[in-house]
Amino acid sequence: MEFDLSPEHEMIRQTARDFAEKEIRPVAAHVDKTGEFPKATIAKMAGLGFLGMAIPEEYEGAGLDAVALVVAIEEVARVCGSHALIMAAHNSLCTGNIWLAGNEDQRRTYIPDLASGRKIGAWALTEPTSGSDAAAMQTTAKQVKDGWILNGTKTFCTNAPVAGTFVIHAISEPAKGNRGISAFIVERGNRGLSIGRVEDKLGVRGSATSQVILSDCRVPKGALLGKENEGFVNALKILDGGRIGIGAMAVGIAQGAFEEAVKYAKERIQFSKPIAEHQAIQFMLADMATRIDAARTLVHRAAWLKDRGQPFKKEAAMGKLYASEMSSFVTNKAVQIHGGYGYISDYPVERMLRDAKLTEIGEGTSEIQRIVIAKELLQG
Repeated sequence: MEFDLSPEHEMIRQTARDFAEKEIRPVAAHVDKTGEFPKATIAKMAGLGFLGMAIPEEYEGAGLDAVALVVAIEEVARVCGSHALIMAAHNSLCTGNIWLAGNEDQRRTYIPDLASGRKIGAWALTEPTSGSDAAAMQTTAKQVKDGWILNGTKTFCTNAPVAGTFVIHAISEPAKGNRGISAFIVERGNRGLSIGRVEDKLGVRGSATSQVILSDCRVPKGALLGKENEGFVNALKILDGGRIGIGAMAVGIAQGAFEEAVKYAKERIQFSKPIAEHQAIQFMLADMATRIDAARTLVHRAAWLKDRGQPFKKEAAMGKLYASEMSSFVTNKAVQIHGGYGYISDYPVERMLRDAKLTEIGEGTSEIQRIVIAKELLQG
């Protein structure tokens, strides 16, 4: 097994790191403090191909693979979790769902605008009363002569307040349970679709998250994404891939916090020497570095399998589970190393600690990851 990045992937990593340092780091604290969507830097990321990394060039994507996406997300997250989440959700969820399940006409219609960043995508699955139990959704899709009518409320929709294209999941045949859920492509401006409450979040505050309200939202027959009643099946496939992106985000946040902790430990003098020379700090740094490397390997393995068309459900869940819990551990230790200074917003580790927590929840909680892993282990 090859552990070094290929020359192409290393070039992508360096490009993403250079961009993150030059363009994102200067605005990261402001984005967190204000909760403003970082429109200018996201537009520049689009210019680098970061919003359509796995989409073929003929659809205005970058034509790269899952490992490339992981590497780029990690480097962005190392500086700002908000930018990384925007990027990960856009690539993996809305754009990824249309690419996976869409027919050629849908791909030609929607993918170029998404892959180029001319439009931001949002994905609506979760509802106020259905989170981990996503199949318990109540949003309905009623078939009529010329299309469908959607009614319901979606919540925790990443990118929704700024999105131009939405993938909406709704019950199309209630008697079939999760086998009676369909997905639909809905454009912003479609009558009956509106943005509800924009959430005031603990972390990743620059990533816009809101409700999506559907009130007699009429869409044409061609809005059906994939086959009727197969929306939930495809959603699970999308979540498998999305977990790799969130795992990469978790690794990146942890890496950024670790680097800040090392820097601070070398500079902070206590008891007449840098705290990095105290064994208590050294042991913390050793544990942090070891867990980051282990998480990165798990996440890269899942991406590697995905690129080769091999099963990766269990590996993606493992990577996401370990990386997210690792990220909370590492950022917490980074704050501890900073002491009182780590608890104030003058130092980025405070923000990184808050951002890391999202990775234990989004794309399936840690508890859901353990369920997925256990099922994959036991079904054989």
